[in-house]
Amino acid sequence: MSFEVPLPGPPRDPVAGIDDALAGLDGLEQLAVAEHVARFDDAHAVLTAALSSIDKV
Repeated sequence: MSFEVPLPGPPRDPVAGIDDALAGLDGLEQLAVAEHVARFDDAHAVLTAALSSIDKV
């Protein structure tokens, strides 16, 4: 899992983070069930970052 280091400047659009999280779940049906956990963990991390950025607006 990778984490983005926040850069100075305006915060990233939280809606874009939500779109990224949902895009990470694309193609889930073609993966083995054992690989779903990593995809959901990544989506959870992106959604958490998007939601936490809303507080900083």
